[in-house]
Amino acid sequence: MKHRGEEPERNLGDGVSWRRGCLIGKGSFGRVYLGYSKSQNKNAFCPYPPVMAVKSAEISDSATLQKEKETLFNLQSPNILTCFGEEITTSDNGSSIYNLLLEYCSGGTLDHLIHQSGGRGLPESNARHYTRSILNGVSYIHENGYVHCDLKPDNVLLVPTPDYDNAKNFVAKIGDFGSAKRYYFKDSNKKRRVDPEMRGTLMYLSPEVVNDNVQGPPSDIWAVGCIVLQMLTGKPPWKDKSEFLDQMGHGGKTPEIPGEISDEAKDFIKRCFVRNPMFRFTAEMLLNHPFVSDLRGDDDDDDDDDGSGELLWPMYCVDDECSSSLFLDDECLNPIFMANGPMPAK
Repeated sequence: MKHRGEEPERNLGDGVSWRRGCLIGKGSFGRVYLGYSKSQNKNAFCPYPPVMAVKSAEISDSATLQKEKETLFNLQSPNILTCFGEEITTSDNGSSIYNLLLEYCSGGTLDHLIHQSGGRGLPESNARHYTRSILNGVSYIHENGYVHCDLKPDNVLLVPTPDYDNAKNFVAKIGDFGSAKRYYFKDSNKKRRVDPEMRGTLMYLSPEVVNDNVQGPPSDIWAVGCIVLQMLTGKPPWKDKSEFLDQMGHGGKTPEIPGEISDEAKDFIKRCFVRNPMFRFTAEMLLNHPFVSDLRGDDDDDDDDDGSGELLWPMYCVDDECSSSLFLDDECLNPIFMANGPMPAK
């Protein structure tokens, strides 16, 4: 099927094994083009698939793309966009162009799919399916020491499986790792750290990011809740920036959860929207939630966001200041230190 896109306004050059196609997207990082393998011999080895997405920027403006390449090379999962490599080409005016070669997702973005619902949202069965794919990706990201920092429907892409005939035969993959950051878990010699720089899209930021400039793995979980809410309602978690700042930033509120969705969906979103990040569910715990799995966790009690109960996240530090007094065992389920416990010595 021919892809409808814009023709590039200038020639940014072809790669050694691929040729540049039409322009299919733009962003602050640069532009995205289709890329086609040059190989005509099906039996000959080619390092790339027949069709790719190529992110391109002037070499002098390519720091974000180069960082994204480094991150993607460290994260290889069925629910994360595949990176095939990088290449420098020369444009028609002699400029050096950095190109990031990525998996092409013909199903488009989750944001586009939600918009197609006309404000009604997706069927809950489809939302459950996509949520599980997203959680698998987020769990892998966190297990490998990264925080995505910009999870939103526009950064979730859909790839058809070979036997696709309905929405459940599309796999959701997480893309756009330009804002991702690395954090370090505490082991025998190291301290967990999170880069204190705030990143991401306003409407999907968690309370600790807005109020305390702390952005760790729990912040991604808040964004997952926003994505699920948007899939089910067809609307963003907040009406506009003003409501976001008034209700969430200053008012201590969370996005409204509609009454018409299932009880399982409500409970899932509620566990993502616990305001205290230390009590928010982890991706691994959410994968055992009945909204996405037939297996319920051992504890089905509601979580309070007032700072009481068990802490669920490992300690991470910002600028050497510990954000929690918690250490967890290897399973990251049973806290050894509880809320209001002593701050461990540095």
